[in-house]
Amino acid sequence: MQIGYKLATEAFGPKEIIRQALAAEEAGYDFVEMSDHFHPWLDVQGHSGFTWNLLSAIAAKTERIGLVTGVTCPSVRYHPAIIAQAAATLAIISDGRFTLGVGAGERLNEHVVGRGFPGVAERHERFREALEIIRLLWQGGYRTYEGKHLRLEDARVFDLPEQLPVIAVAASGPASARIAAELGGGLFATEPKGDMVATWKRLGGNGPAYAEVPLAWAPDAESAVQAVLEKSPWAVTGWKVMSELPNPANFAAASATVGAEDVRAQFAVGPDVRDHLRVAQQFVDAGFDHLVTQNAGPDPDGFLEFFATTLQEPLRALTPAS
Repeated sequence: MQIGYKLATEAFGPKEIIRQALAAEEAGYDFVEMSDHFHPWLDVQGHSGFTWNLLSAIAAKTERIGLVTGVTCPSVRYHPAIIAQAAATLAIISDGRFTLGVGAGERLNEHVVGRGFPGVAERHERFREALEIIRLLWQGGYRTYEGKHLRLEDARVFDLPEQLPVIAVAASGPASARIAAELGGGLFATEPKGDMVATWKRLGGNGPAYAEVPLAWAPDAESAVQAVLEKSPWAVTGWKVMSELPNPANFAAASATVGAEDVRAQFAVGPDVRDHLRVAQQFVDAGFDHLVTQNAGPDPDGFLEFFATTLQEPLRALTPAS
């Protein structure tokens, strides 16, 4: 079991994100993971630093901790050739500690370049082509690609690492699980869907299976709940909402009716390690072996201390119940 720490780039400024990454390494985490956003989910979060700058800085300042994008969309805001180059460079400067987590994108971040944000079927087509381009460029040499949506002309990534990064593909259902199985070297998800993991494996998928586990640590449960309601209520709306809304104001409206019971139904809240293990167990039972602790509580340093002293050992010991 590998355990990661979610760096909330939407909730903290760039220098604080780097500091937390160093603290996560000190606390014993195996890897840190961060989204690749242009906007925060909510204006009240107030931040959205450029993930690739942050990853490079963290790689230079740390010694052993892994780095994961959770996740980058390589097909709208970026061209996949740029991500192929960026990921290859990061793999080199991190001495092979980088995993490229990729997904089909969210309107919140991709519409900003004025190309529109297509429906699910076209998003998957574009995503598939993007992964084909990345893999083509990682073979070396000059490459050209002519797809339905994306093109590549006479391009070459000159600096390739000795060992290419694992590509962990985000999936939420059968269609994206197929893309993950056919073009990925791992899986990424935010919900404990055992049937989706099983579909991915049945289709030939293998490699690490990453999942974000919703936790909110605080000295008392009520403070944890209130922290989620203040800055992370969007997290309980589900992927069909999270992928489609264009701006933080829309997420504020969509999550306006989220209440304390909604938070308690999804998050582990407060200081009780048993509650945190209960929520994590759902993901272990679903087949995930790389758990990302996503703390939505008000005190990141308190959570990191809780992990190091109380949560880490029993979390690593979890095994599937069946």
